[in-house]
Amino acid sequence: MSIPTKPQVKKSGGMSVREAGQKGGETVKKKYGPEFYEMIGRKGGQATKQAHGHAFYEQIGKKGGKKGGEATRDRYGPNFYEQIGQKGGQKVKQLIEEGKRAAAAARNEQPKQEKRAS
Repeated sequence: MSIPTKPQVKKSGGMSVREAGQKGGETVKKKYGPEFYEMIGRKGGQATKQAHGHAFYEQIGKKGGKKGGEATRDRYGPNFYEQIGQKGGQKVKQLIEEGKRAAAAARNEQPKQEKRAS
C-alpha cells in the first residue's frame, strides 16, 4: 500500500520541502538510531493515553473499523461478500469432511494396533 504524495514544490533551484524533510529524517535516523523512534513513539502513546483514556482508543477503533468496512464495500461491492461467504462455507465443509476421514482412519487403525500388542 503506497501513501499518496503531494507534488513537490521547488523553490528557486533548492530542494522541495518534502526532500528537505526526508533529508532531515535520514540525518536523525543515522545520528540516534531506531531506538530513538521507539522512545518518542512510546512517549507519545503514553501522553495520548493520559490525555484521553481508554474510551478514546475504543472510539477511534470503531471509526477505523467502520471506515475500513465502508472502503471495502465501496471497492468490491455486495457480490464480494457473497463470494467470500461461499468460499468460507466451502472451506468449513472441506475441513469437516477431512476430520471425519481422519477419525474413521484412526478407528480402523486402532484394532490393528491392539492385535499386535497381544
